[in-house]
Amino acid sequence: MKIIQAIKKANAPFVFKGCSSGKHLKNPLVLVFGNRYMLETNSIYEEVKELFTDAHVVFGSTSGEIMDDTVLDGTIVLTAIEFEKSSILVHRSNVGEHNNNDENLGQHLMAQFPKEDLKHLFIISEGSTVNGSALINGLEKHKHSMISLSGGLCGDDDRFERTLVSYNENPKEGEIVAIGFYGSSLEITSANFGGWTPFGPERIITKAQDNILYELDGKPALDLYKNYLGEKAKELPKSALLYPLSVRTSEESEPLVRTILNIDNKENAMILAGDVPIGSKVQLMMSSVDDIASGAYSAAELAMKGRNKNPEIALLISCIGRKLVMDQRTEEEIEEVKSVIGNSTVITGFYSYGEMAPFQGQDQCKLHNQTMTLTLFSE
Repeated sequence: MKIIQAIKKANAPFVFKGCSSGKHLKNPLVLVFGNRYMLETNSIYEEVKELFTDAHVVFGSTSGEIMDDTVLDGTIVLTAIEFEKSSILVHRSNVGEHNNNDENLGQHLMAQFPKEDLKHLFIISEGSTVNGSALINGLEKHKHSMISLSGGLCGDDDRFERTLVSYNENPKEGEIVAIGFYGSSLEITSANFGGWTPFGPERIITKAQDNILYELDGKPALDLYKNYLGEKAKELPKSALLYPLSVRTSEESEPLVRTILNIDNKENAMILAGDVPIGSKVQLMMSSVDDIASGAYSAAELAMKGRNKNPEIALLISCIGRKLVMDQRTEEEIEEVKSVIGNSTVITGFYSYGEMAPFQGQDQCKLHNQTMTLTLFSE
């Protein structure tokens, strides 16, 4: 596996790290994560294509870019990977092509990939309107249990205006890109961990539809949530990132963390990143800088557990809510990850509106919020 990285700042060309260009790589996968405004430049795809003429180029907008142990804002980070013993296949689709039925979209994408030798599917999804839970349900419906799945929902800082994704074209809205990794030599592991603590009374979801929450204990959910936030309610939906919801669908199930992506004052409802089934138990959550850093360390330990080889590259997807809590200390969670996976592993990734990974010891992928998610690759 050959890996090179580059960074682009506003009104400047890409600057490569440790080399002068990427033209020596053959058919690389080029992951381009960046600030939404910078990705809206009409020439961005051509600019990357000039650097890598025969590349598979995947773009995704972010709420912060990750390169090595550094967290950046207002930049574009590029990571190009040439696989020496394995291969990739990339497919894309758009929510508008499936009448906004995200589960059907997931099924359609999964059907595009031949199953023989498919080890892993990595998803880079638009994050503004997609129901991540439904998308994953569609992907999982016909996925063999031996095929692992991870990824994330793209971000737009804390604006929640629009997110951009694309494959081999300029980034645009509504896109979901799936990257399939093939080959017996590949070792790919993924894991996630949060670090958030529930507080306050536990309430029952009494009215909801998919990812829209209407009522808790028979009362308007948004009114209750605003009462808890107090003065911070004026800053919604941004302030909701500091107080996500813990959702437990049954006594036996692992609790899922759900971020509030938007609010509907007319319907007195909250729009979440994933499904919130009726009958589920809900609590507010909060966290501290130290808890989030510790959670990142735990996520890295889980991802490394049982591996045969040291990872050559790590794709990190962490939540915008964690970044807001960490503030000036955001890089500490990346440093915690690096202390576990080692200095020789190339690190890239972004801050997101949602993360995709299975719980430890489970095969089926889930949508998470407010977690650090790692996907580790080696050949």
